[in-house]
Amino acid sequence: MKSLKTLGLVMVLALTLGAGCAKKAEVQTYVEVEENPATALEVAVQTITDGIVYFDYDKYDVKSEYTGMLQQKAELMKAYPDIRVRIEGNCDERGTQEYNLALGERRARAVYDYMIMLGVNPAQLEMISYGKERPAVAGNNEEAWALNRRDNFNVIAH
Repeated sequence: MKSLKTLGLVMVLALTLGAGCAKKAEVQTYVEVEENPATALEVAVQTITDGIVYFDYDKYDVKSEYTGMLQQKAELMKAYPDIRVRIEGNCDERGTQEYNLALGERRARAVYDYMIMLGVNPAQLEMISYGKERPAVAGNNEEAWALNRRDNFNVIAH
């Protein structure tokens, strides 16, 4: 009977110490990321680069489904004022070169204006339109065209 109580006490103690160690490991990992500004900057740059804004045919308004993603990018840019981003407007292959360059510019401008409204310093942003010159995917169908009507984010300095 005494050995069962001792075994029970040892198990409770082991579980308690084991749980304590797990918590320390989690906290230590968090602190390491927080204390390493290079890693945090790399994560910020990747987060800003990731995520594409897609547009409907012949449209350049920012759809509500992208506001959260753009808010996250804006917060990171405000936290890291040395980051500079090029917003790249793109179109599908339909339409003339001139028309698509203008539409790509309107798409880039819409996101640029939205980011400024969220508090991003205009000096951190620039825009370019590639029109239909840089398709994300090849194809002459609605699926391909939908993937080509987009704004990409390219971190050009940090």
